[in-house]
Amino acid sequence: MKRSKQLAILIGIAAAFLLFDLVIWQLITRRYIDLRSEEMKGRSIEVSAYLPFVEDSRIFHSGTDFRLTDALSGDAADTGAAGMDAADQRLPRIDGAAALLPVFASIVDAIYPEESVTFDGTDFDAGSALQYSNTRGAYQAVVDGSVDVIFCAKPSAEQLQYAADQGVSLELVPIGCEAFVFVVNKDNPVENLTAEQIRGIYSGKYRRWSEVGGDDSYIDAVQRNTGSGSQTTMLSFMNGEKMVRSPIGALVGRSIGYSFRYYTDGINGNEKVKMLAIDGIYPDVEHISNGEYPLASNFYAVYDSSNENPYIQPLLEFILSEDGQEIIRESGYVPLRQTDD
Repeated sequence: MKRSKQLAILIGIAAAFLLFDLVIWQLITRRYIDLRSEEMKGRSIEVSAYLPFVEDSRIFHSGTDFRLTDALSGDAADTGAAGMDAADQRLPRIDGAAALLPVFASIVDAIYPEESVTFDGTDFDAGSALQYSNTRGAYQAVVDGSVDVIFCAKPSAEQLQYAADQGVSLELVPIGCEAFVFVVNKDNPVENLTAEQIRGIYSGKYRRWSEVGGDDSYIDAVQRNTGSGSQTTMLSFMNGEKMVRSPIGALVGRSIGYSFRYYTDGINGNEKVKMLAIDGIYPDVEHISNGEYPLASNFYAVYDSSNENPYIQPLLEFILSEDGQEIIRESGYVPLRQTDD
């Protein structure tokens, strides 16, 4: 009898631990398991899926007749290009944000020679015209001079300061439009938030979803890495308000995060999340194009204003041409229009 009681107690303890582990798994552990590929985890995008000159690449293959190598043909003497050495005449090396890799890889595919890009299966060779180091690395690279043109959202204050410290003046040329979006789990009943509600969530004013039209669960206001295009845009959106993350929300809350529309909907393609309407406007292409979505902004081709590479201007002119803007559109983004940013 005594042994039976002891056995029952041991089984009860084991069951309690099992139940505890199950609760911790459901409430906490499961939320932090990253099921993305190793390449996606490490680089924010599967670079190998967006290579130029590869038939089954996920990029848009343009039918343009323009070739950047022909941009100076016939007027080299007038531009002074004939007197430059080979290093000065090289095609611009380009880099940029993860969200915009489909765009600038498609541009390279359209107007660069195939031999200008070398990829070893993991990374681009140092001499490759196409590079990829994400927003933070790209801004450092264009300031340091290891690349010529980058494709990114606006630089952060720190990135601008780094450029100033190096004596570099950055030129930002708008080339297309995108929406800054907020995402939640698809099972979250909230479909729409106002801009002020979002600022309230991230400043700590609202701690539970019930305060903004949802259920009674805690809110986990997730942030992005410092220097990323998303984080820089978010800081601008907060307009000086300090962002906080609730410890309770981080453990057991329903998350809210932010990114750019096509990165969320196209590149990342996570069916478990949904984008929210802001001030009643959903961030689809129509509402970005017509200016109704309140958090639409330009993205840019950025270069050092003192860079004398003669191919930079023809590259930019192509991007702003009808064929170049088609690449923007077919890559999942919205062609250029004037915005208030």
